[in-house]
Amino acid sequence: MSENKNIAIATFANGCFWCTEAVFQQLKGVKKVTSGYSGGHVVNPTYEQVCEKNTGHAECLRIEYDPSEITFDELLEVYWGTHDPTTLNRQGNDEGPQYRSVIFYHNEEQKEKAEKYKEQLDKSGAFDSPIVTAIEPLTNFYEAENYHRDYYKNHSSQSYCYFVIKPKMDKLKKVFADKLKK
Repeated sequence: MSENKNIAIATFANGCFWCTEAVFQQLKGVKKVTSGYSGGHVVNPTYEQVCEKNTGHAECLRIEYDPSEITFDELLEVYWGTHDPTTLNRQGNDEGPQYRSVIFYHNEEQKEKAEKYKEQLDKSGAFDSPIVTAIEPLTNFYEAENYHRDYYKNHSSQSYCYFVIKPKMDKLKKVFADKLKK
């Protein structure tokens, strides 16, 4: 973690961390994004173990951000707007409990904001189906292996990146242009 006292942390799971890392790295005020695993019962799991679907972990991101540049509320807005929170254990073609939608809160304020936002979205009818995103306390976070870091940046010409991540990036640029780094 950063030594800067003005840095706060959010931990989100919203599908494949290759996709979600690329999204949150683009936001003003986000200082560091680390792919990893949370919510499971195996200590220091490997990617292969998590993919076997029996560790209980979700692929997630630890997002270190400066709240004077981007707020937790704004991170939530991007979180809800860049994945489908109505599909249980699935994002697009990625299927399994490791791809579930979860906000791992770090304190009561994050919990309350996440619950309020989820409730407002459900009531608004923003989605055709009910939101299944879980809101759970952060109990653990294990960094993913090095080869997962900056995946989109390093592999953008791969077909997975082109067909799955690029549309998310295009949507981010269109919908959240005012929140992007220059």
